[in-house]
Amino acid sequence: MSTLRVGVIGCGAIGRDHIRRLHDVTKGVTLTAVSDISVKNGEKTANQYHVSFYRDGKELIRANDVDAVVIASIDETHAEFVLEAIKCGKYVLCEKPLAPTIDECRQIVDAEIKSGKQYVQVGFTRRYDNSYRKLKEELTSGRCGEPLLLHCRHRNAFLADYYVTPMLITNCCIHEIDISRWLLEEEYVGCQVVLGRKTQYTEDKLHDPIIVMLKTESGVSIDAEIFGNAKYGYDIRCEAVCELGEVSLTSMSDILVCTEKERRRPIHHTWEDRFIEAYDVEFQEWVDAIAVGGKFNGPSSWDGYMATRTSNACVKALESGRYIEIEKLECPAFYSKIN
Repeated sequence: MSTLRVGVIGCGAIGRDHIRRLHDVTKGVTLTAVSDISVKNGEKTANQYHVSFYRDGKELIRANDVDAVVIASIDETHAEFVLEAIKCGKYVLCEKPLAPTIDECRQIVDAEIKSGKQYVQVGFTRRYDNSYRKLKEELTSGRCGEPLLLHCRHRNAFLADYYVTPMLITNCCIHEIDISRWLLEEEYVGCQVVLGRKTQYTEDKLHDPIIVMLKTESGVSIDAEIFGNAKYGYDIRCEAVCELGEVSLTSMSDILVCTEKERRRPIHHTWEDRFIEAYDVEFQEWVDAIAVGGKFNGPSSWDGYMATRTSNACVKALESGRYIEIEKLECPAFYSKIN
């Protein structure tokens, strides 16, 4: 095929950004269809980009002018759409999480293995961020020795008022869960959650911030601060403490301004500001991989399954107040190792 024809399910905030990206930025692709639970919103988006609108996401997946699908709908719909895409033999880029439950993720893994072909990539965008890639390159080189500790910080300026405490793990910390596993190339063996002093700038049903602690196979300890209403901006950091040194990813910004008695950096306001280039790279690499037969290097269904499995264990730790052991699973031969 000369260009990949792509349909997008979900025209909300992140869906709209992906639609814009596919239409204006990504090379080798043609946006052909959109779907949304809101007919008004979906039809408005379809008219804006002169593409077809489908009320039902499954109808979009089955459409003859759709070769591949981006799923940006609500989390609870991910499994049914991914399974339909596999059934139809169509490639899919699914936003995180792959699915909210372990059973749904396992169904996807089993269906993909049964199909005999890897169709699914999960949208863990940090793996495509240049700074994270440099951090991984440095860790892999071994110049700083073996990693001992990993300190992660995930701060949002604000969260929607429907957030409840477990969502700090399933919707925010899941990024730290995936990126830490990818950086260290290790599985987790246990987790624990500690509640911080609750900020006054939050809802009653949300205890914010929290600290999620993870332990890997080799004994690396990871602490991830998740602060949903930090107010001052969107601030993502990662610091690896190693035997011979330290590798740090600080809050990225374009400039450092030094004036009298002051050193100042701008702070990103939202995830769109911080990771817009990473999303561009992610989509281009996805399209390029499909062009050569689906040779994906990105997060697989197995990676999505492991992330959901770990986040669910962390929620259990949150609710019980205990340390939760995570049973080790062997990665099926169908999927490559953590790459």
